[in-house]
Amino acid sequence: MVNPIKLKSKIIAILACVFLSLCFIYSVSAQASSTVMTAAASTSQPAVVSTLTVTIKISNVQNLAGIDTTLQWNSSVLSLSNAALNLGAESHSNGVLHGNKLNYDYNSLATGDIYVNETKVSGSYELVAQSIGASTPAFSGSGTIATLTFNVMSTGSAGLSLQADLADHPVAGENANLIDHTYVVDSVNAVATNATPTNAVPEFPSVTIIAVFIALATVAIVLTVKKLNKK
Repeated sequence: MVNPIKLKSKIIAILACVFLSLCFIYSVSAQASSTVMTAAASTSQPAVVSTLTVTIKISNVQNLAGIDTTLQWNSSVLSLSNAALNLGAESHSNGVLHGNKLNYDYNSLATGDIYVNETKVSGSYELVAQSIGASTPAFSGSGTIATLTFNVMSTGSAGLSLQADLADHPVAGENANLIDHTYVVDSVNAVATNATPTNAVPEFPSVTIIAVFIALATVAIVLTVKKLNKK
């Protein structure tokens, strides 16, 4: 017959180990991916024939010198009408990267410039931006990279997707390194002009899910131990 006291001690020890392991994994994951790239939409349910803005942001970045980011979307639902850049922390409120002016000509770059190259095709916008010159400081912090304005053409999912490569400011004589980051992209579904918006389904962070799982597991174990003690 199983000794309930020993069984209870083992279960508690195992549960404690699981809890500590989950906390450690979450902590390491959060530290490794503290930099976040965001595509934030002005509304989750834009009406057809209206406009939608999507703001590309970066938060909690350190030593940033170069960005290569691409936003993609469903071209049958959205049509890009404008891309407003917010590059140059010296001249733009909440700007990203350091530099005195934007320069689109690769052959005439000078120290203090921010090199910019934009590629606009159906369903995709790519922005390459880099601070030029070893003496130009790297950017650290949070800010807005660009704001894109779309015309809403038809109903359906906008299919927003964001990708990016982020480069740090290299030490003299060394190559730049990529900066680890995660993404947060808003879900957008275009609706008919007279449609009534539906309530969005709330999203729960992973910490909450883990806490609920641990609480349920604890209750199940306690009930099991109580049953064994009665026997």
